[in-house]
Amino acid sequence: MALVDDRRHQMFPVLDAAQVATARLFASGPPRTCAAGDLLFEVGDRDAPVWLVLEGAIDVVRRDGLGHEAPITTQGAGQFTGEVSQLAGRASLAAGRASAGGCTAVPIDAAHLRALVVGAAELGEIVMRALILRRVGLIEGDAAGSVLVGLPGDSHVNDLQSFLTRNGYPNTLVDADGDEGREIVERLGIAPTDLPLMICPNGSVLKRPGNAEAARCLGMTPELDPDALHDVAIVGAGPAGLAAAVYAASEGLSVIVLDQRAIGGQAGASSRIENYLGFPTGISGQALAGRAYNQALKFGAELAIPLEVDRLACAHDGARAPLALHLTSGERVRARTVVIASGARYRRPDIGNLALFEGAGVSYWASPVEARLCAGEEVALVGGGNSAGQAVVYLAPKVKTLHLVVRGDGLEASMSRYLIDRIEALPNVVLHTRTELVALEGDVDRGLVGARYRDRDSGQTHRCDLRHVFLFIGADPNTAWLSGCVALDHAGFVTTGVDGAAPGGATSLQTDRPGVFAIGDVRAGSVKRVAAAVGEGAAVVAQIHQYLAAAEDVAGSNGQAHATG
Repeated sequence: MALVDDRRHQMFPVLDAAQVATARLFASGPPRTCAAGDLLFEVGDRDAPVWLVLEGAIDVVRRDGLGHEAPITTQGAGQFTGEVSQLAGRASLAAGRASAGGCTAVPIDAAHLRALVVGAAELGEIVMRALILRRVGLIEGDAAGSVLVGLPGDSHVNDLQSFLTRNGYPNTLVDADGDEGREIVERLGIAPTDLPLMICPNGSVLKRPGNAEAARCLGMTPELDPDALHDVAIVGAGPAGLAAAVYAASEGLSVIVLDQRAIGGQAGASSRIENYLGFPTGISGQALAGRAYNQALKFGAELAIPLEVDRLACAHDGARAPLALHLTSGERVRARTVVIASGARYRRPDIGNLALFEGAGVSYWASPVEARLCAGEEVALVGGGNSAGQAVVYLAPKVKTLHLVVRGDGLEASMSRYLIDRIEALPNVVLHTRTELVALEGDVDRGLVGARYRDRDSGQTHRCDLRHVFLFIGADPNTAWLSGCVALDHAGFVTTGVDGAAPGGATSLQTDRPGVFAIGDVRAGSVKRVAAAVGEGAAVVAQIHQYLAAAEDVAGSNGQAHATG
């Protein structure tokens, strides 16, 4: 059955003659005439252009890793192919062939497509909306994307699902103990120790892949040019980093954004943010990050995910030489300026066997993946901040009982009032104050089976049978990769401004290293709110312009002095 959506006319608009004429101005090549059945683009093709149909039609289909195929639509004259992947030249998630009567179409490659959506405002809005809605349709539909074969609840499976979902890539889980799963495992001759499998849309089979290997198979990771010199390299794709990318790219700077896992940072794992300006009904962190990601692509920013920065090699002689980021993959990124937006890492309690249950009962975020695993069960959530409150409100309607464990006397000192009111109205939430988690019980085979808590006043401990614990106990700055390069405060946060404390001058977001800036949660003294992070992401771009202009002045003066010397 073809994809059905109430907004189908927005997903697959028909351009009028004037709009077609405008779109043709951005063509990257001459018209191509195809006979019936000719392939224009295949699943997995990199740099597949958008095709604007002039005559005839193109049949577009989706296909998963097992070869299951389903029609999406038939694009006729005045329509165009593609989805968000085409903005960045990433691997195509669909395939297109000329329909029975053949077709004539013109290609619009990634660079020309971005020029269209920016340069032709009214038409660009129509095209942008269609590309975004089509990706949403692929995520929600069947027979698309990667197939994961493994055991539901397995930590490796959970991690892969979370990685793919947070980055907006469709995926399907097949239970390795089910009939279809056993048939796949037997046909491929896979040993149990090789699970989980990831079968990419192009048919490639990966055994126990990590995020980086999965990304390469999907064509997510860009090919980096080691000689390229970017105006701005941003480390971290959370709200601060994405905001900086949008504003810098929209103002003509060449931008690359690197993140080791997914867009959105910690905010991207929030089930619903209800106090963000402009969204009276709230918005999920993933949806907010997705919108910012699409904006950054629209303006030409390069988003390199998942690529991890190992260290920043910055000049120590005060020279305004290019900065370099060395990646764990062995690659290098060069830039005139670097923006540190690496946020914070989830804080872990001092429990000896904690690592055994991470991803297999212990979670640091509450996404739909985790919600499905604990549906109808008794769970515990540790933490009293806003992120914890958002997770409680999201999880409670899906579970039998939720035990909310906080070290303090209550929630008032650390959580917004609207969240407290929501929690108080939930009948299945039990609040345990002045209590802390001290032990986890279980093993590799059974997973998590119970937890022990201690009353901080009496010292007494009690045990609770449960298979899911969510930890929202704060975060530590993600600054290990900066060691020895920029100044940090006693807690490991990056200091900025004159003497590390300028409140609002031209260098208020610059570190003690020229050309290196810090924004968002990783910056000492920052307000730990999404809106504040976005504000800093916008503000840092003005300071980058000032720095680059000053650098050019210095270079010009030195060149003139050399010429006259």
